[in-house]
Amino acid sequence: MPEGQLSDPEPSPGLPTDPDVAVTALYEAHWHRLVRLAWLLLRDQLAAEDVVQEAFVATHRSWASIRDGGRVVGYLQTAVVNGCRSVQRHAVVVDRQNARVAAAADHPGRGSHGSAETQVIRTAERDRVLDALRALPARQREVLVLRYYSDLSEAQIAQALEISPGAVKTHAHRGLTALRRTIEPLELS
Repeated sequence: MPEGQLSDPEPSPGLPTDPDVAVTALYEAHWHRLVRLAWLLLRDQLAAEDVVQEAFVATHRSWASIRDGGRVVGYLQTAVVNGCRSVQRHAVVVDRQNARVAAAADHPGRGSHGSAETQVIRTAERDRVLDALRALPARQREVLVLRYYSDLSEAQIAQALEISPGAVKTHAHRGLTALRRTIEPLELS
């Protein structure tokens, strides 16, 4: 087999049942190749290492079901590729936000309000939204952050949180309703 190619170990009966032992062996055998894969996708060593580390954590967490499927290295490789996609999506969102901030700085508020006042108002509004978001139950907060910050689809959120798409919709609706109830009275005062 060529050096850069990954292969699954022997079928599942030969895999250790102890996730600590199994993941340690996988780590020793595949860490460098997986980091190289992630680096080729991201061109960032630290981000590549973080993505691979997260893939190993996910493998450890789900060891029983992955082991039974017999595609352990395939799972790791898929987790690394998906992790890289997530990092790239996040970078797009951050770049988009930075562009908005830069554009706002280039075009300060109109009328008698200077850009310093506009920036203070925006910061206060953002802080109110973040405070309201922090007050939500954890699952609602996770769904809203994944949807509106990470820009994930309902299906991707369901997969990431290991819940049904219907549950994603429910948590998103309840979270947005709670945010509106918290934020709108503040805007009226």
